Amino acid sequence: MQIIRYPKESEWNTIVERPHIDASTLNDTVKRILDDIRSEGDEAVRRYEEKFDHVILDDLQVTPQEIDEAENELSEDIKRAIRLAQNNIRRFHESQRIEPRKVETSDGVVCWQKSVAIEKVGLYIPGGTAPLFSTVLMLATPAMIAGCKEIVLCSPPNKEGRLHPAILFAAKTAGVSRIYKTGGVQAIGAMAYGTESIPKVYKIFGPGNQYVMCAKQQVSLSDVAIDMPAGPSEVCVVCDETSDASFVAADLLSQAEHGRDSQVLMITTSEEKIDEVRQQIDTQIESLPRKEIAKAALDNSKIVLVEDTITAMRLTNAYAPEHLILNTRDYEQLAEQVVNAGSVFLGPWSCESAGDYASGTNHTLPTHGYATAYSGVNLDSFIRKITFQNLSTKGIASIGKAVEVMAAAEQLDAHRNAMKVRTLNIEK
Repeated sequence: MQIIRYPKESEWNTIVERPHIDASTLNDTVKRILDDIRSEGDEAVRRYEEKFDHVILDDLQVTPQEIDEAENELSEDIKRAIRLAQNNIRRFHESQRIEPRKVETSDGVVCWQKSVAIEKVGLYIPGGTAPLFSTVLMLATPAMIAGCKEIVLCSPPNKEGRLHPAILFAAKTAGVSRIYKTGGVQAIGAMAYGTESIPKVYKIFGPGNQYVMCAKQQVSLSDVAIDMPAGPSEVCVVCDETSDASFVAADLLSQAEHGRDSQVLMITTSEEKIDEVRQQIDTQIESLPRKEIAKAALDNSKIVLVEDTITAMRLTNAYAPEHLILNTRDYEQLAEQVVNAGSVFLGPWSCESAGDYASGTNHTLPTHGYATAYSGVNLDSFIRKITFQNLSTKGIASIGKAVEVMAAAEQLDAHRNAMKVRTLNIEK
Protein backbone atom coordinates (compact mmCIF):
# COMPACT_ATOMS: atom_id res chain seq x y z
CA MET A 1 0.00 0.00 0.00
CA GLN A 2 1.23 3.48 -0.84
CA ILE A 3 1.82 5.65 2.24
CA ILE A 4 1.06 9.37 2.00
CA ARG A 5 1.88 11.63 4.94
CA TYR A 6 0.16 14.94 5.60
CA PRO A 7 -0.92 15.66 2.03
CA LYS A 8 -1.97 19.14 1.03
CA GLU A 9 -5.63 19.56 0.08
CA SER A 10 -4.50 20.25 -3.48
CA GLU A 11 -3.25 16.63 -3.58
CA TRP A 12 -6.54 15.07 -2.48
CA ASN A 13 -7.83 14.60 -6.02
CA THR A 14 -4.98 12.18 -6.67
CA ILE A 15 -5.59 10.33 -3.40
CA VAL A 16 -9.30 9.75 -4.02
CA GLU A 17 -8.81 8.69 -7.65
CA ARG A 18 -9.89 5.11 -8.41
CA PRO A 19 -7.94 2.67 -10.60
CA HIS A 20 -8.58 3.52 -14.24
CA ILE A 21 -10.21 0.94 -16.51
CA ASP A 22 -9.82 1.35 -20.26
CA ALA A 23 -13.31 0.62 -21.61
CA SER A 24 -12.63 1.64 -25.23
CA THR A 25 -12.68 -1.93 -26.58
CA LEU A 26 -15.13 -3.13 -23.92
CA ASN A 27 -18.07 -1.15 -25.29
CA ASP A 28 -17.85 -2.66 -28.77
CA THR A 29 -17.61 -6.23 -27.46
CA VAL A 30 -20.57 -5.74 -25.14
CA LYS A 31 -22.65 -4.12 -27.87
CA ARG A 32 -22.11 -7.07 -30.22
CA ILE A 33 -23.29 -9.54 -27.60
CA LEU A 34 -26.31 -7.42 -26.69
CA ASP A 35 -27.28 -7.09 -30.37
CA ASP A 36 -27.13 -10.88 -30.75
CA ILE A 37 -29.33 -11.42 -27.69
CA ARG A 38 -31.85 -8.88 -28.95
CA SER A 39 -32.12 -10.50 -32.39
CA GLU A 40 -31.62 -14.20 -31.63
CA GLY A 41 -33.00 -14.64 -28.10
CA ASP A 42 -32.47 -17.99 -26.39
CA GLU A 43 -30.25 -19.29 -29.18
CA ALA A 44 -27.73 -16.51 -28.61
CA VAL A 45 -27.92 -16.92 -24.83
CA ARG A 46 -27.08 -20.63 -25.14
CA ARG A 47 -24.27 -19.91 -27.59
CA TYR A 48 -22.62 -17.42 -25.27
CA GLU A 49 -23.10 -19.71 -22.28
CA GLU A 50 -21.17 -22.37 -24.16
CA LYS A 51 -18.47 -19.85 -25.10
CA PHE A 52 -18.01 -18.12 -21.74
CA ASP A 53 -19.24 -20.58 -19.10
CA HIS A 54 -18.26 -23.71 -21.06
CA VAL A 55 -21.63 -25.38 -20.64
CA ILE A 56 -24.26 -26.63 -23.10
CA LEU A 57 -27.76 -25.92 -21.79
CA ASP A 58 -31.01 -27.53 -22.92
CA ASP A 59 -33.20 -25.47 -20.60
CA LEU A 60 -32.30 -22.05 -19.24
CA GLN A 61 -34.80 -22.04 -16.38
CA VAL A 62 -34.05 -23.73 -13.07
CA THR A 63 -36.67 -26.37 -12.22
CA PRO A 64 -38.46 -26.78 -8.86
CA GLN A 65 -36.70 -30.14 -8.54
CA GLU A 66 -33.29 -28.47 -8.81
CA ILE A 67 -34.29 -26.01 -6.08
CA ASP A 68 -35.39 -28.87 -3.78
CA GLU A 69 -32.17 -30.76 -4.45
CA ALA A 70 -30.12 -27.67 -3.66
CA GLU A 71 -31.83 -27.30 -0.29
CA ASN A 72 -31.01 -30.88 0.56
CA GLU A 73 -27.35 -30.37 -0.34
CA LEU A 74 -26.83 -27.52 2.10
CA SER A 75 -25.86 -27.95 5.74
CA GLU A 76 -28.29 -26.85 8.43
CA ASP A 77 -25.72 -24.26 9.56
CA ILE A 78 -25.74 -22.39 6.24
CA LYS A 79 -29.53 -22.63 5.97
CA ARG A 80 -29.96 -21.20 9.47
CA ALA A 81 -27.51 -18.40 8.65
CA ILE A 82 -29.39 -17.53 5.44
CA ARG A 83 -32.73 -17.49 7.27
CA LEU A 84 -31.33 -15.28 10.06
CA ALA A 85 -29.82 -12.84 7.56
CA GLN A 86 -32.99 -12.72 5.48
CA ASN A 87 -35.07 -12.04 8.59
CA ASN A 88 -32.87 -9.09 9.59
CA ILE A 89 -32.82 -7.72 6.05
CA ARG A 90 -36.62 -8.04 5.92
CA ARG A 91 -37.10 -6.26 9.27
CA PHE A 92 -34.82 -3.36 8.30
CA HIS A 93 -36.38 -2.84 4.87
CA GLU A 94 -39.94 -3.15 6.18
CA SER A 95 -39.12 -0.21 8.48
CA GLN A 96 -38.58 1.93 5.38
CA ARG A 97 -42.27 1.98 4.46
CA ILE A 98 -43.70 5.50 4.44
CA GLU A 99 -47.41 6.06 4.91
CA PRO A 100 -48.79 8.54 2.33
CA ARG A 101 -50.33 11.76 3.61
CA LYS A 102 -52.81 13.98 1.81
CA VAL A 103 -51.91 17.68 1.86
CA GLU A 104 -54.26 20.56 1.09
CA THR A 105 -51.80 22.94 -0.59
CA SER A 106 -54.47 25.61 -1.16
CA ASP A 107 -58.15 25.81 -0.34
CA GLY A 108 -59.78 23.09 -2.47
CA VAL A 109 -56.47 21.67 -3.80
CA VAL A 110 -55.52 18.27 -2.32
CA CYS A 111 -52.28 16.50 -3.32
CA TRP A 112 -50.75 13.19 -2.30
CA GLN A 113 -48.45 10.48 -3.56
CA LYS A 114 -48.81 6.72 -3.71
CA SER A 115 -46.05 4.11 -3.66
CA VAL A 116 -46.43 1.53 -6.42
CA ALA A 117 -44.08 -1.41 -6.87
CA ILE A 118 -42.14 -1.90 -10.10
CA GLU A 119 -44.00 -4.87 -11.56
CA LYS A 120 -41.06 -6.75 -13.10
CA VAL A 121 -37.50 -6.61 -11.77
CA GLY A 122 -34.38 -8.53 -12.76
CA LEU A 123 -31.63 -9.53 -10.33
CA TYR A 124 -28.13 -10.37 -11.54
CA ILE A 125 -26.08 -12.54 -9.17
CA PRO A 126 -22.43 -13.23 -10.07
CA GLY A 127 -21.20 -16.81 -9.82
CA GLY A 128 -17.54 -16.47 -10.73
CA THR A 129 -14.86 -16.84 -8.08
CA ALA A 130 -17.37 -16.38 -5.24
CA PRO A 131 -21.09 -17.26 -5.45
CA LEU A 132 -22.74 -14.18 -3.95
CA PHE A 133 -25.85 -15.76 -2.44
CA SER A 134 -25.95 -12.94 0.13
CA THR A 135 -26.73 -10.55 -2.74
CA VAL A 136 -29.81 -12.63 -3.54
CA LEU A 137 -31.15 -11.78 -0.08
CA MET A 138 -30.19 -8.11 -0.40
CA LEU A 139 -32.07 -7.67 -3.69
CA ALA A 140 -34.97 -10.11 -3.56
CA THR A 141 -36.07 -9.31 0.00
CA PRO A 142 -36.88 -5.61 -0.56
CA ALA A 143 -38.37 -6.50 -3.96
CA MET A 144 -40.74 -8.91 -2.24
CA ILE A 145 -41.60 -6.36 0.49
CA ALA A 146 -42.26 -3.70 -2.16
CA GLY A 147 -44.73 -6.04 -3.87
CA CYS A 148 -42.98 -6.62 -7.20
CA LYS A 149 -45.15 -9.10 -9.10
CA GLU A 150 -42.29 -10.77 -10.95
CA ILE A 151 -38.77 -11.17 -9.54
CA VAL A 152 -36.44 -12.72 -12.13
CA LEU A 153 -32.95 -13.91 -11.20
CA CYS A 154 -30.06 -14.73 -13.55
CA SER A 155 -26.76 -16.27 -12.48
CA PRO A 156 -24.01 -18.10 -14.41
CA PRO A 157 -24.05 -21.92 -14.15
CA ASN A 158 -21.05 -24.15 -13.52
CA LYS A 159 -19.73 -26.60 -16.13
CA GLU A 160 -22.37 -29.12 -15.07
CA GLY A 161 -25.12 -26.62 -15.84
CA ARG A 162 -26.05 -26.02 -12.21
CA LEU A 163 -26.24 -22.96 -9.98
CA HIS A 164 -24.65 -22.93 -6.56
CA PRO A 165 -27.12 -24.52 -4.08
CA ALA A 166 -26.83 -21.56 -1.68
CA ILE A 167 -27.96 -19.19 -4.45
CA LEU A 168 -31.01 -21.35 -5.11
CA PHE A 169 -31.90 -21.68 -1.42
CA ALA A 170 -31.49 -17.95 -0.83
CA ALA A 171 -33.70 -17.25 -3.85
CA LYS A 172 -36.41 -19.56 -2.53
CA THR A 173 -36.14 -18.04 0.96
CA ALA A 174 -36.41 -14.47 -0.33
CA GLY A 175 -39.30 -15.03 -2.75
CA VAL A 176 -37.75 -15.05 -6.23
CA SER A 177 -40.30 -15.91 -8.93
CA ARG A 178 -38.08 -17.43 -11.64
CA ILE A 179 -34.41 -18.39 -11.80
CA TYR A 180 -32.34 -18.72 -14.98
CA LYS A 181 -28.94 -20.21 -15.76
CA THR A 182 -27.15 -17.46 -17.59
CA GLY A 183 -24.50 -14.94 -16.67
CA GLY A 184 -22.47 -12.05 -18.00
CA VAL A 185 -23.57 -9.70 -20.75
CA GLN A 186 -26.01 -12.29 -22.13
CA ALA A 187 -27.95 -12.31 -18.86
CA ILE A 188 -28.26 -8.52 -18.83
CA GLY A 189 -29.38 -8.52 -22.47
CA ALA A 190 -31.94 -11.27 -21.86
CA MET A 191 -33.55 -9.37 -18.98
CA ALA A 192 -33.42 -6.07 -20.87
CA TYR A 193 -34.95 -7.31 -24.13
CA GLY A 194 -36.68 -10.56 -23.20
CA THR A 195 -36.18 -13.89 -24.93
CA GLU A 196 -38.36 -16.94 -25.56
CA SER A 197 -37.55 -18.17 -22.03
CA ILE A 198 -36.49 -15.12 -20.04
CA PRO A 199 -39.02 -12.30 -19.55
CA LYS A 200 -38.20 -8.65 -20.14
CA VAL A 201 -38.05 -6.68 -16.90
CA TYR A 202 -38.42 -2.99 -16.14
CA LYS A 203 -35.36 -2.54 -13.89
CA ILE A 204 -32.15 -4.55 -13.43
CA PHE A 205 -30.23 -4.81 -10.15
CA GLY A 206 -27.00 -6.42 -9.09
CA PRO A 207 -23.20 -6.31 -9.22
CA GLY A 208 -20.83 -7.85 -11.72
CA ASN A 209 -17.53 -7.53 -13.53
CA GLN A 210 -16.67 -4.74 -15.94
CA TYR A 211 -18.52 -6.48 -18.79
CA VAL A 212 -21.71 -6.75 -16.75
CA MET A 213 -21.43 -3.13 -15.62
CA CYS A 214 -20.87 -1.97 -19.19
CA ALA A 215 -23.87 -4.00 -20.36
CA LYS A 216 -26.09 -2.49 -17.67
CA GLN A 217 -25.06 1.00 -18.67
CA GLN A 218 -25.70 0.32 -22.36
CA VAL A 219 -29.19 -1.17 -21.89
CA SER A 220 -30.10 1.66 -19.51
CA LEU A 221 -29.76 4.20 -22.32
CA SER A 222 -33.02 3.17 -23.98
CA ASP A 223 -34.39 -0.20 -22.85
CA VAL A 224 -34.53 -0.64 -19.07
CA ALA A 225 -33.69 1.11 -15.79
CA ILE A 226 -30.77 -0.02 -13.61
CA ASP A 227 -30.07 0.31 -9.91
CA MET A 228 -26.97 2.51 -10.14
CA PRO A 229 -23.69 2.94 -12.01
CA ALA A 230 -20.94 0.98 -10.30
CA GLY A 231 -17.27 0.22 -10.27
CA PRO A 232 -15.05 -2.11 -8.22
CA SER A 233 -15.82 -2.51 -4.53
CA GLU A 234 -14.06 -0.33 -1.95
CA VAL A 235 -13.70 0.54 1.74
CA CYS A 236 -12.31 3.48 3.70
CA VAL A 237 -11.20 2.90 7.30
CA VAL A 238 -10.62 5.88 9.58
CA CYS A 239 -8.57 4.99 12.66
CA ASP A 240 -6.57 6.62 15.45
CA GLU A 241 -4.12 5.64 18.17
CA THR A 242 -6.85 3.75 20.08
CA SER A 243 -7.76 1.44 17.18
CA ASP A 244 -6.92 -2.26 17.33
CA ALA A 245 -4.52 -2.79 14.42
CA SER A 246 -5.68 -6.38 13.93
CA PHE A 247 -9.27 -5.15 13.47
CA VAL A 248 -8.23 -2.48 10.98
CA ALA A 249 -6.09 -4.92 8.97
CA ALA A 250 -8.87 -7.50 8.93
CA ASP A 251 -11.34 -4.91 7.62
CA LEU A 252 -8.97 -3.79 4.88
CA LEU A 253 -8.30 -7.39 3.80
CA SER A 254 -11.98 -8.33 3.85
CA GLN A 255 -12.52 -5.75 1.14
CA ALA A 256 -9.30 -6.43 -0.74
CA GLU A 257 -10.22 -10.09 -1.30
CA HIS A 258 -13.26 -9.09 -3.38
CA GLY A 259 -11.23 -8.58 -6.55
CA ARG A 260 -7.93 -7.46 -7.99
CA ASP A 261 -9.50 -4.14 -8.96
CA SER A 262 -10.91 -3.47 -5.48
CA GLN A 263 -9.46 -0.57 -3.50
CA VAL A 264 -8.97 0.08 0.20
CA LEU A 265 -8.10 3.38 1.83
CA MET A 266 -6.89 3.82 5.41
CA ILE A 267 -6.90 7.32 6.90
CA THR A 268 -5.24 7.68 10.28
CA THR A 269 -4.08 10.30 12.74
CA SER A 270 -1.42 7.97 14.19
CA GLU A 271 2.02 7.37 12.69
CA GLU A 272 2.51 4.32 14.91
CA LYS A 273 -0.71 2.76 13.66
CA ILE A 274 0.64 2.64 10.11
CA ASP A 275 3.38 0.16 10.99
CA GLU A 276 1.10 -1.84 13.29
CA VAL A 277 -1.55 -2.25 10.60
CA ARG A 278 0.98 -3.12 7.90
CA GLN A 279 2.45 -5.83 10.13
CA GLN A 280 -1.01 -7.23 10.78
CA ILE A 281 -1.80 -7.22 7.06
CA ASP A 282 1.40 -9.16 6.34
CA THR A 283 0.48 -11.71 9.00
CA GLN A 284 -3.21 -12.12 8.20
CA ILE A 285 -2.91 -12.19 4.42
CA GLU A 286 -0.82 -15.35 4.37
CA SER A 287 -3.69 -17.47 5.68
CA LEU A 288 -6.20 -16.24 3.08
CA PRO A 289 -7.13 -18.59 0.21
CA ARG A 290 -7.63 -15.48 -1.96
CA LYS A 291 -4.36 -13.84 -0.88
CA GLU A 292 -3.11 -13.26 -4.42
CA ILE A 293 -6.31 -11.34 -5.22
CA ALA A 294 -5.99 -9.36 -1.99
CA LYS A 295 -2.33 -8.53 -2.70
CA ALA A 296 -3.24 -7.21 -6.15
CA ALA A 297 -5.97 -5.02 -4.63
CA LEU A 298 -3.57 -3.64 -2.04
CA ASP A 299 -1.36 -2.43 -4.89
CA ASN A 300 -4.25 -0.07 -5.80
CA SER A 301 -4.60 1.10 -2.21
CA LYS A 302 -3.31 3.84 0.07
CA ILE A 303 -2.62 4.73 3.71
CA VAL A 304 -2.93 8.44 4.45
CA LEU A 305 -1.64 10.12 7.61
CA VAL A 306 -3.49 13.33 8.52
CA GLU A 307 -3.25 15.90 11.31
CA ASP A 308 -6.60 15.31 13.00
CA THR A 309 -9.98 13.61 12.64
CA ILE A 310 -11.59 16.75 11.19
CA THR A 311 -9.18 16.50 8.25
CA ALA A 312 -9.78 12.76 8.10
CA MET A 313 -13.52 13.29 7.68
CA ARG A 314 -13.09 15.99 5.05
CA LEU A 315 -10.88 13.63 3.05
CA THR A 316 -13.36 10.80 3.57
CA ASN A 317 -16.21 12.91 2.22
CA ALA A 318 -14.06 13.79 -0.78
CA TYR A 319 -13.47 10.07 -1.39
CA ALA A 320 -17.20 9.18 -0.99
CA PRO A 321 -16.55 5.50 -0.21
CA GLU A 322 -18.89 2.60 -0.77
CA HIS A 323 -18.12 1.37 2.77
CA LEU A 324 -16.88 3.66 5.55
CA ILE A 325 -15.60 2.29 8.87
CA LEU A 326 -15.09 4.80 11.70
CA ASN A 327 -12.87 2.92 14.15
CA THR A 328 -11.84 5.80 16.40
CA ARG A 329 -12.34 6.95 19.98
CA ASP A 330 -14.78 9.67 18.90
CA TYR A 331 -16.68 7.72 16.21
CA GLU A 332 -20.09 8.99 17.38
CA GLN A 333 -19.04 12.60 16.82
CA LEU A 334 -17.41 11.76 13.50
CA ALA A 335 -20.58 10.02 12.32
CA GLU A 336 -22.33 13.39 12.41
CA GLN A 337 -19.80 14.68 9.86
CA VAL A 338 -20.46 11.99 7.25
CA VAL A 339 -21.81 13.51 4.04
CA ASN A 340 -20.78 11.09 1.29
CA ALA A 341 -20.80 7.33 1.90
CA GLY A 342 -22.75 4.25 0.89
CA SER A 343 -22.92 2.54 4.29
CA VAL A 344 -21.20 3.49 7.56
CA PHE A 345 -19.88 1.15 10.27
CA LEU A 346 -19.40 2.72 13.69
CA GLY A 347 -16.90 1.73 16.35
CA PRO A 348 -14.47 -1.15 16.76
CA TRP A 349 -17.05 -3.94 16.70
CA SER A 350 -18.93 -2.93 13.53
CA CYS A 351 -17.04 -4.78 10.81
CA GLU A 352 -18.06 -4.40 7.20
CA SER A 353 -18.80 -8.13 7.10
CA ALA A 354 -21.81 -7.56 9.36
CA GLY A 355 -23.43 -5.30 6.80
CA ASP A 356 -22.37 -7.51 3.92
CA TYR A 357 -24.32 -10.43 5.35
CA ALA A 358 -26.63 -10.20 8.31
CA SER A 359 -27.04 -6.89 10.17
CA GLY A 360 -30.00 -5.99 7.96
CA THR A 361 -28.71 -3.02 5.95
CA ASN A 362 -28.28 -3.48 2.22
CA HIS A 363 -24.86 -4.22 0.77
CA THR A 364 -25.66 -3.13 -2.79
CA LEU A 365 -24.06 0.31 -2.61
CA PRO A 366 -22.70 3.10 -4.82
CA THR A 367 -19.00 2.78 -5.67
CA HIS A 368 -16.43 4.80 -7.62
CA GLY A 369 -17.42 8.04 -5.87
CA TYR A 370 -21.10 7.77 -6.86
CA ALA A 371 -22.03 8.03 -3.16
CA THR A 372 -21.96 11.79 -3.74
CA ALA A 373 -25.25 11.44 -5.63
CA TYR A 374 -26.63 7.89 -5.24
CA SER A 375 -28.06 5.87 -2.36
CA GLY A 376 -27.57 2.18 -1.84
CA VAL A 377 -30.40 -0.19 -2.72
CA ASN A 378 -33.37 0.23 -0.39
CA LEU A 379 -37.13 -0.29 -0.44
CA ASP A 380 -37.66 2.79 -2.61
CA SER A 381 -35.37 1.27 -5.27
CA PHE A 382 -38.21 -1.12 -6.12
CA ILE A 383 -40.98 1.46 -5.92
CA ARG A 384 -42.29 4.30 -8.06
CA LYS A 385 -43.99 7.30 -6.50
CA ILE A 386 -47.11 8.42 -8.36
CA THR A 387 -48.56 11.80 -7.46
CA PHE A 388 -52.27 12.64 -7.36
CA GLN A 389 -54.17 15.89 -7.14
CA ASN A 390 -57.85 16.61 -6.72
CA LEU A 391 -59.21 20.11 -7.35
CA SER A 392 -62.69 21.26 -6.42
CA THR A 393 -64.31 24.49 -7.62
CA LYS A 394 -62.72 26.09 -4.56
CA GLY A 395 -59.37 24.85 -5.86
CA ILE A 396 -59.97 26.53 -9.22
CA ALA A 397 -60.75 29.74 -7.38
CA SER A 398 -57.58 29.36 -5.28
CA ILE A 399 -54.98 28.78 -8.00
CA GLY A 400 -56.76 29.29 -11.32
CA LYS A 401 -55.64 32.88 -11.85
CA ALA A 402 -51.99 32.03 -11.02
CA VAL A 403 -52.04 29.10 -13.48
CA GLU A 404 -53.43 31.30 -16.26
CA VAL A 405 -50.86 34.03 -15.66
CA MET A 406 -47.93 31.60 -15.60
CA ALA A 407 -49.10 29.74 -18.72
CA ALA A 408 -49.54 32.99 -20.61
CA ALA A 409 -46.07 34.13 -19.56
CA GLU A 410 -44.61 30.90 -20.99
CA GLN A 411 -46.69 31.42 -24.18
CA LEU A 412 -48.51 28.13 -23.73
CA ASP A 413 -52.02 29.28 -24.56
CA ALA A 414 -53.56 25.79 -24.60
CA HIS A 415 -52.38 25.35 -21.01
CA ARG A 416 -53.95 28.68 -20.11
CA ASN A 417 -57.18 27.75 -21.85
CA ALA A 418 -57.50 24.41 -19.99
CA MET A 419 -57.76 26.38 -16.77
CA LYS A 420 -59.69 29.32 -18.24
CA VAL A 421 -62.62 27.19 -19.50
CA ARG A 422 -63.05 25.88 -15.98
CA THR A 423 -62.83 29.33 -14.43
CA LEU A 424 -65.48 30.64 -16.80
CA ASN A 425 -67.70 27.64 -16.12
CA ILE A 426 -67.61 28.33 -12.40
CA GLU A 427 -68.42 32.02 -12.92
CA LYS A 428 -71.59 31.27 -14.93
